[in-house]
Amino acid sequence: MKILLLGGDGFLGRHIADALRDVPAAELATAGRRPSHHLRVDLTNAQVEPLADDLARLAPDLVVNCAGAVAGSARHQSEVNARGPAVLVEALERACPKARLVHLGSGGEYGPADHGKPLKESDLPRPTGIYGATKLAGTFAVADSALDAVSLRVFNPVGPGASAASLPGKLAAEMAARPGGTVTVGDLSAFRDFVDARDLAAAVVAAATVEGPLPRILNISGGRAQPVRAIAEGLVAAAGFTGTIEESGAGSDRSASVSWHQGDISAAEQALDWRPRITLEQSLRDLWAGVSGDPQVAGTR
Repeated sequence: MKILLLGGDGFLGRHIADALRDVPAAELATAGRRPSHHLRVDLTNAQVEPLADDLARLAPDLVVNCAGAVAGSARHQSEVNARGPAVLVEALERACPKARLVHLGSGGEYGPADHGKPLKESDLPRPTGIYGATKLAGTFAVADSALDAVSLRVFNPVGPGASAASLPGKLAAEMAARPGGTVTVGDLSAFRDFVDARDLAAAVVAAATVEGPLPRILNISGGRAQPVRAIAEGLVAAAGFTGTIEESGAGSDRSASVSWHQGDISAAEQALDWRPRITLEQSLRDLWAGVSGDPQVAGTR
């Protein structure tokens, strides 16, 4: 099976690349802006016809799109999260209409949820900010295509290698820099549904290899809402942190507008024979091991 991975340089993409390399008889090619990729492409400005020509040359059986932007200007997020998938879909329809497309969407597409009610794929999306809105546009482009395609709505990913732009990555880096000092964060009272990046990678492999058509959208999450404060507590325990965590910093707008999120993962369990296996505590221990330079990073996938 020929696989083309876009966005493999990022936090999630690196874990997904590792998992795809383990697929029997897989030939993995990557696409991105760096010269080292098999296909140099930037979906923010790519044109359909040249991209279709490149895809026809590579002739992938499977395309996995991990490219995405979680921050930046409205224009940048629109280009990456909305325009990018739309261009990719149109190019694939022209060049490789029988290829399967696995696209990473976001739980942020749903917007606010009723406390205690897990979100289902059939629930009406109501994103509250530019990130959720642009990711939703990308998911619509995939869902409305003629391709054999699925958008995996990923909730809050965590695990080794988490970006410093995320709360877990930022908090771990600051704890390492100030082991006995004070680390300031925003309000941690919101509830989120965390999923380990390696569990997500396993879901991508399942979506890539399962036979038959898939639902257009599948939630990928831990299936459990936990207080964001659990991130700080788990990292404190993993690091043996003796400093102080203060919740006096500026919080995110999304935390203020979306106080509770949990994904219903029953559809993914049924369609992919998949379920999350790595606990949040293990994810945070592995994240800390990587930040602190501990070579004993757990390899659970």
